[in-house]
Amino acid sequence: MSKGRIGVVGSNMIDLVTYTDRMPVPGETIEATDFAQGFGGKGANQAVAAARLGSSVTVVTCIGDDMFGQQQIRNFQDNGIDTGHVHVIANRSSGVAPIFVEPSGENSILIIKGANAALSPAMVDEAAPALAECDAILMQLEIPQEANYHTIAWAASKGITTILNPAPASPDLDVSRLAGLSFFCPNETELATLTGMPTETDDDIITAARHLIAQGIGQVVVTLGGRGARLVTTDSVEEITPVKVTPVDTTGAGDAFIGSFAHYLAEGMGASAALHRAARYAASSITRRGTQKSYLTAEEFAGF
Repeated sequence: MSKGRIGVVGSNMIDLVTYTDRMPVPGETIEATDFAQGFGGKGANQAVAAARLGSSVTVVTCIGDDMFGQQQIRNFQDNGIDTGHVHVIANRSSGVAPIFVEPSGENSILIIKGANAALSPAMVDEAAPALAECDAILMQLEIPQEANYHTIAWAASKGITTILNPAPASPDLDVSRLAGLSFFCPNETELATLTGMPTETDDDIITAARHLIAQGIGQVVVTLGGRGARLVTTDSVEEITPVKVTPVDTTGAGDAFIGSFAHYLAEGMGASAALHRAARYAASSITRRGTQKSYLTAEEFAGF
């Protein structure tokens, strides 16, 4: 099978991960159990997941002119990702994400966009020759919305599959400018935020998802954590069953799911089969600590 090609128009972050027995209350100082630095950002995470599984990946992203930015470039290169469209933004910090992980594996995250806020439609246009060769293009919301709207419209005109993961959720997202998007992949909370509709039951979720489809989005994949996911189209709903594992660290599991979904789509799988495989890949990621370092290669995943 030929190697699928994936473009990622998105963010990168340096994860600053603190492992703690509990979160401090306001005004309290406590001792945490461990600390680790890693590579993150939703765009970079999804790119690395796809690349580790064997896709040929190109990223359009922005880094600061600092040591974190240089580390990001080396990390992309180490994962075989094309860095020809990584832009260094002068006098800006790279994006960082302080993450706090509790013993259950649950996490709390702060995001400082830094240079990611500079990603522009013009940068997407500059990368157009590379993106035109892609089987699928991935986007998220840690970059300016205009870059995403521009990418969706351009890719739709070229017949390229697009996937938008609307995280972190923003009520400012203009759904009317997502017409032509192939796959919209929110979790249930993001779906509620973006539609203003309830998502407490399966029927609610389906109604809210079809509200988006009626506005020109192709298909909606709603992730539900431990309850798996739902693939919603105009006339069908499919349950993507969860894979039961003992969680160690859930950081980056959503990105493992989206990145691997894109990989399997680019390989030629149908959406349903790709989502079932992606659910398994995401489950594998939460059995290990860290974000990108928890993502398995294709060979490692075959043994999971």
